[in-house]
Amino acid sequence: MGNTLGMDKKDLIERLFATGWSNRKINRSTGIHRDTVSAYRKKWQQELTALEADRSAQSSSDSTTNKTENLSQSVPPTGGSKCPPSKVAHFEVPTDPDEADKKPSKSKVAVYDSEIKEKLKAGQNAQSIYQDLCAEEAYRGSYYSVKRYVRKLNKKDPKLYARIETLPGVEAQVDFGQGAPTNKNGRYVKPWLFVMTLSNSRKSFEKVVWHQDVETFIRCHEEAFLAFGGVTATLLLDNLKSGVLKAHLYEPELNPLYEAYSKHAGFIPLPCRVATPQHKGKVESNVDYVQDNALGGKRFESIDEQNTHLQNWNNTWASTRIHGTTKRQVNAMFKKEQPALQALPEKSFAYFKVGNRKVNALDSHIEVGGAFYPIPPKYMGKQVNVHFNSEWVKVLYHGEVIQWLDVTRKGSFHADRSCLPENKSMDQNTWQKRLLQQCDAAGSGIRRWADQAISSRGIIAYRAVNGVLQLKRKYPVRDLNKACNLACERGSFTYHLIRNYLEEGIMKQEEQQLEIRLQQSSDIIRSPKEYAHIIGELGEVQS
Repeated sequence: MGNTLGMDKKDLIERLFATGWSNRKINRSTGIHRDTVSAYRKKWQQELTALEADRSAQSSSDSTTNKTENLSQSVPPTGGSKCPPSKVAHFEVPTDPDEADKKPSKSKVAVYDSEIKEKLKAGQNAQSIYQDLCAEEAYRGSYYSVKRYVRKLNKKDPKLYARIETLPGVEAQVDFGQGAPTNKNGRYVKPWLFVMTLSNSRKSFEKVVWHQDVETFIRCHEEAFLAFGGVTATLLLDNLKSGVLKAHLYEPELNPLYEAYSKHAGFIPLPCRVATPQHKGKVESNVDYVQDNALGGKRFESIDEQNTHLQNWNNTWASTRIHGTTKRQVNAMFKKEQPALQALPEKSFAYFKVGNRKVNALDSHIEVGGAFYPIPPKYMGKQVNVHFNSEWVKVLYHGEVIQWLDVTRKGSFHADRSCLPENKSMDQNTWQKRLLQQCDAAGSGIRRWADQAISSRGIIAYRAVNGVLQLKRKYPVRDLNKACNLACERGSFTYHLIRNYLEEGIMKQEEQQLEIRLQQSSDIIRSPKEYAHIIGELGEVQS
């Protein structure tokens, strides 16, 4: 024999021979070469044959009897070993996890039953429980014993799922799978398989597409509802980004484009809980059915060819089959469900893009597609959401629509500026007309001066006209009209001349009023003329 094993390993493999382990299995578990195991197996079988012969002849000696007793203790039910029992006790036969459930076990882990159950309720797995038992309870058994015990405990409390049946027209379910290999630019690639299933009748719609973007997702919905001839009240969907931006059990955040489409079509989207495909089990099983029955083992030269095949298959086989759960034909149930569906929307959904913009803090506009759109001034400097396409631009702030305008040409400002203050929303012609209207309201003298000033000075005169109108805040309108008439007579059309006329007129009026007040205050006080006459007489006397 090429390799000679020690008595401990020899006894170990003889015990494994007795339990029925193959040479390959012993090699994987112990690391002993298969040729060595095979040689020891032959020798072990020879010893067993000789021992059986001695038993049948009943002529064994005392030494043979002792050997038989030792062998019966180490190798049940038959077998032999020359290794003393003290050495055999140091080795444990490796436990095969595949055979653990086949044999009744008297597990030493049962004494830790309450501790294991508490840890299972806390969410620990078998490996974690085994580690805790070794550290906390001085457990010295194997990990596989703990694993088997945990497995049995879990089998005692299977998870129960409730089957939910829905009324006609109430619910549909959607999901994506993988289609059959399809030729794309010389390579066979698996496209995405979109499936929508009516929960009541199990009527389905299938289509393969290259992408899962939100526009493709919505177009598949439209085609499915069109094929059904109506819309369901609710729709269960997975948490893919085309439908759900942020998955959450209580407050999922829907994709704004998909949410807008759901309102347009008239259904309520209901995202399922993450990692729970059983919540939309009808469409999940239908995806598997389509992949196995319609597409299994097939490949197509184009995506249109695969969609044509799916449509024919649905009409021929899927819709005419007797469903395994309902025990009724799918088409027959669909005829009863179809009248309960909601009406289709009158027009197709207007797809749009979504973006964010900051309202300009100077002119209260935002730029979309190279054009500029006015926003109410109270949103200046704030971030807004923008939905836009080739026809319109819709602006929202915290979900509330604050502006909705038609698209204007690139590089221009939108003509509708009704949301802006009047003095900030006019073009040049409108501003000039408004200025002349203010002159008409102020008086004929002001309008006369404005017309002659514009005729004489051109467009620059409008600024002077605006300045003259602002003088109404300081001087009476009657005096302003007089000053404008006087300026027209003198042919002077500057703002400064009008203002000087008014200032001089006010000074003369103040002198006259001062004289009047002085005269009215006391009889003792003489007028300035009298004082001047007296001063003149005194000068003559002195001379």
